[in-house]
Amino acid sequence: MELNRRSVLAAIGAGTAAAALSGCGGGSTAADSADGPAEGEITLLTPIYEGANGKTLLEQEILGGFRKKYPDVKVNVDYTTYQLLNEKITTALAGGLLPDVLMMGVGWIPPFAAKKAIAELPESLATAHDYEKRVLEPSRYDGKLYALPVILDTRIVVYRKDHFAEAGIKKTPANWPELRAVAKQLTKNGRIGFDPFSIELRQCWETFLFANGGRLFSDDGKEVLFTEASGVEALQFFKDLIKDGSSDYAKKTDPGAPSNVQTGRASMMMSTSALWVQTKQQNPELIEGDKLGAFVLANRRPAMLQGGTLVTQSARSKHPAAARALVEYLASPDSILGAAKQRGSVPGLRDLNESGYVKENQFVDLSLQNLEHAVSEGGTAAWMEIREKIKPTLEPAIVGGQSAKDAIAELGRLAEAAIGRM
Repeated sequence: MELNRRSVLAAIGAGTAAAALSGCGGGSTAADSADGPAEGEITLLTPIYEGANGKTLLEQEILGGFRKKYPDVKVNVDYTTYQLLNEKITTALAGGLLPDVLMMGVGWIPPFAAKKAIAELPESLATAHDYEKRVLEPSRYDGKLYALPVILDTRIVVYRKDHFAEAGIKKTPANWPELRAVAKQLTKNGRIGFDPFSIELRQCWETFLFANGGRLFSDDGKEVLFTEASGVEALQFFKDLIKDGSSDYAKKTDPGAPSNVQTGRASMMMSTSALWVQTKQQNPELIEGDKLGAFVLANRRPAMLQGGTLVTQSARSKHPAAARALVEYLASPDSILGAAKQRGSVPGLRDLNESGYVKENQFVDLSLQNLEHAVSEGGTAAWMEIREKIKPTLEPAIVGGQSAKDAIAELGRLAEAAIGRM
């Protein structure tokens, strides 16, 4: 039978992935299965360490140190992107060729842990370094540890201080009515006041949902909660901004391209801490002139979406001790700091809060100061199926005539069906 991406995802969602897992070779999901010497040839699948600089960082600096510590382990690196990562993992899972060590996103642990694709880690690793408590939460499933954090990617509002000063605006918006009013005031001469759309629509809507006091799912991951008023209001707010003329979905910028706040085509935008590094490279005068600021989105509560990259171990690795050693090494302070610097991301270790990198990157510093307001996406074993449906289901309410209420209701039905198949 031909296996495509949709059929594999459906199999995982329906709970039939056990058959696929049975072909993955030996191994165990037990936390103590990695006893013994670290040796053998293993594969690392990673969506980060992009480009020539990232490859040099990983293969020469990080893995160079790993090889010195574990000379009997050979690591083969399989690079991919986050756009292709889920497909690559699910295809490998179905074919019985899952890499020994996998780096995956926040929200991904419950789906793969529920199907016993990844190995439980000993709880002692949670205290091996001074990880921020908040960043370990997405690494758990059913109360057990399955991953360790490498980097965080927070979602914050970046703004042009000079635009605010020209308009006589002396403080950042404290809630949505103020945000809408400020966005309208700043919109003029072809410039939009607020660009929420240059980040992934899924994560943008989630950030507004959380700031509106909402949640995606119940604690057990079995009940959809985003269909309540908080989710509808979050989507409606986007429609209101567009109606005001202070936002434009068509004017979003591509990742890596100079953003709308860099070019001055927007006064505010949703972004990540990585924008600091990008601006320093592309428009250093904005950093040197202190023209960029940032704040945490708030309405009923302050909320900062916490994404990021976690590292975990295959439950079917033929060399579990070597795989475990690499998981620990990639989540150690030196490795985390290197990855964070390369991507402009947030390190999730208190040990690094006073590092020069954190203090120099004001968006990273702001994120670390507000981790108490961080909320992660995911929270259900059906997440991998649901996450792919959020953008195409909500987009018609933004670019077309569909109501926010109808779009959220449709997404709710899709999510309930996915959860029901688990």
